[in-house]
Amino acid sequence: MKLGTITSFESLERSSVSYMFSASRVMVVGDVMLDRYWHGDAERISPEAPVPIVRVTHDEVRPGGAANVALNLSSLGADADCAGLVGHDADADLLEKTLQNHNVNPLFIRVDQRTITKLRVSSQAHQMIRLDFETPFDESSAKELADSLSLDGMTAIVLSDYAKGSLEPRSLIQKARASKIPVVVDPKGTEFEKYRGATLLTPNRAEFEAVCGSWQTEQELVNKGLRLINSLDVEAILVTRSEQGMTLIARDGSVYQFASMAREVADVTGAGDTVIAAVAAGLGAGMSLAASAELANQAAGIAVSKSGTATVGGRELESALSVDHGIFRSAEDLAAWAEQRRALGEKIVMTNGCFDILHAGHVAYLREAASLGDRLVVAVNSDASVSRLKGSERPVNTVERRLQVLAGLEAIDAVIAFEDDTPFPLIDILRPDVLVKGGDYKSIEEVVGYECVLGYGGEVKVLGEVGALSTSHLIAKIRQTDSDSTN
Repeated sequence: MKLGTITSFESLERSSVSYMFSASRVMVVGDVMLDRYWHGDAERISPEAPVPIVRVTHDEVRPGGAANVALNLSSLGADADCAGLVGHDADADLLEKTLQNHNVNPLFIRVDQRTITKLRVSSQAHQMIRLDFETPFDESSAKELADSLSLDGMTAIVLSDYAKGSLEPRSLIQKARASKIPVVVDPKGTEFEKYRGATLLTPNRAEFEAVCGSWQTEQELVNKGLRLINSLDVEAILVTRSEQGMTLIARDGSVYQFASMAREVADVTGAGDTVIAAVAAGLGAGMSLAASAELANQAAGIAVSKSGTATVGGRELESALSVDHGIFRSAEDLAAWAEQRRALGEKIVMTNGCFDILHAGHVAYLREAASLGDRLVVAVNSDASVSRLKGSERPVNTVERRLQVLAGLEAIDAVIAFEDDTPFPLIDILRPDVLVKGGDYKSIEEVVGYECVLGYGGEVKVLGEVGALSTSHLIAKIRQTDSDSTN
């Protein structure tokens, strides 16, 4: 199995997600729905039947299905069109108006049957029943919809299949391929042949197993994915695996594993819509499949933490991206991130220091530390902590500046500040697989936290100095130069 590396994701650090996605113009075609929610209190049982009585106190409506994908695209900052089949009814009017209010362009064809509507009744955040109002659309209506669409100006196409009959994928994929427009498919059922020639399929675990069978090892999953890719002439498969994250398998054999980003799961409704929207927005903006999938994984983690069919905003996604591009603000967030990486078999290395003025010695040391594992975490003394250790004239650079500089180094995956004089409390929470120190340390017994790390089976390493470089020496030299220039 060839694990890939994300090569274009770094561009996210130079511009906002919403700004990048504004270059995407994505058409979503598929089964549009209206999601209705009735909320209330259920405090007694009906005398008519052994069922709870819900006293409805408020209701809400949200676009669902393919319409929710389009809503997610708009929320992320992309330009979104939404094409689907609806009825001649008030639900269609409401769905159309709601999309327009959220800057989505509805391209609906009205037919002589009711708009697909799902009604959910809940009490105290618990869903009690769902009522579906739907009749599958016929093939002629789906063909009429596909034939009516022009892909001019589109940078990506999403085919959102909920098996309601609105979608005729073959002709749409052919149109898109002729115009070299990427096509992302959220598939349904066990007949994937109809998606032949698409760019990316995004089945969940159950959907993938229904077509390819179950697997016991990651290599088996990859092998099955490659066979499916070759048989359908698609570029890649992105398998969403709930708490196990996502796996992207590309035609060239590259594999990208993404750990689940969800800390607390409130509702998985619509998470697949969020994934496919983020992937399509990324591809439509010219990003690679791997970088787009990473964005989608982060977006899914946000979506499942919300109740109901929820969307994810561009700013929310920016905040979630490596927590300020590798700068963590709490030990708990950092520990959660480390556990997600360990779940993928990665080894966490940690070191700490003041890093007041970064010099060549630091860079060489950090590179060597990074080579001892898969992810390097650097804990940085706060300003007050540096002053207590180095004197009142230190630090020269504020902790925020030091964090920003360190986060920009290729060798470092995560940075965090700590207020204590030693990093022991952080070590106890993070539990790194390898604890590293350098400079003038002679043995591991001099390293703060070494007993803790060895106690749970971790490693402690002491690395050597690079020449006679040190921040104190540099500061003394600068001050001497300033003194000489004024004499």
